[in-house]
Amino acid sequence: MKTQIEHYESKLTYEIDSSDLYDALNNGINIIVIDARKPEGFEREHIPSAINIPHRTMSVETTKDLNRQAIYVTYCDGIGCNASTKGALNMARLGFTVKELIGGIDWWKRDEYSTEGREGVEREMSVKCAC
Repeated sequence: MKTQIEHYESKLTYEIDSSDLYDALNNGINIIVIDARKPEGFEREHIPSAINIPHRTMSVETTKDLNRQAIYVTYCDGIGCNASTKGALNMARLGFTVKELIGGIDWWKRDEYSTEGREGVEREMSVKCAC
């Protein structure tokens, strides 16, 4: 039976919140953010430095050029969307180290971080990723 400590350690191993992601991106951690939504959502608005790989297209072929040493963080719209979960599962099955962003781009914006895209919003706290 899993202990409470094991449960919470496991959650932190596989999930990340927007504040921790923001800090990691701005402190040189080898993280690559994947927007697992359809291209339309990505083009409308996305997290700075994110790449778009819709979960339905993740395969050996579409990920062959990705850095296997990086930590990948998948996200989608928010708690009403499971593209990030499907993306994280696909990436894990492909052998990548992956975490899921809690709350997706919705909570990223609630924490007042900048976004890019047609509807992107520049905020005081923007990612300065050295990716």
